[in-house]
Amino acid sequence: MMLSYQLQSAIKDLETLISLSQEDIDDIREANHNPQFDRLAIKEEKIKSFEQKKAMIDREISKLMTQHPSLPLSELLDNEQHQQLDSLKEHLSQLRDVNQQYAKMVLSVGSFYNSLLERLVPTQMQGYQKVAISEASFLEVRA
Repeated sequence: MMLSYQLQSAIKDLETLISLSQEDIDDIREANHNPQFDRLAIKEEKIKSFEQKKAMIDREISKLMTQHPSLPLSELLDNEQHQQLDSLKEHLSQLRDVNQQYAKMVLSVGSFYNSLLERLVPTQMQGYQKVAISEASFLEVRA
């Protein structure tokens, strides 16, 4: 059935996204940033693919419910489809957890770099913009 195929395909997309996000976390720990940028296009493609499959799953379920309005969804799906829906939910939850961990690490690294930059190039606010203080010592050029 088309629904089972779409569910399985969506689960595979989520597994790939989880794996890629885990690789990003490992690379942040190693301060290996370039591979993360290289994976962006792949992640965007997988997200788009998942969204399309999710829309097809929604349409298939909606079609089933329209064809059999007196039956609850639990009776419209077979055991395999129920298991696939449960797996889809578990994978979505796992992806959320991995992405939260990744976001925390990105914020920590970003904060570290911003504080380091502030020490190297002190800034002050001029209106709504931060500008470098002209006396920044490391900018001194020696002949």
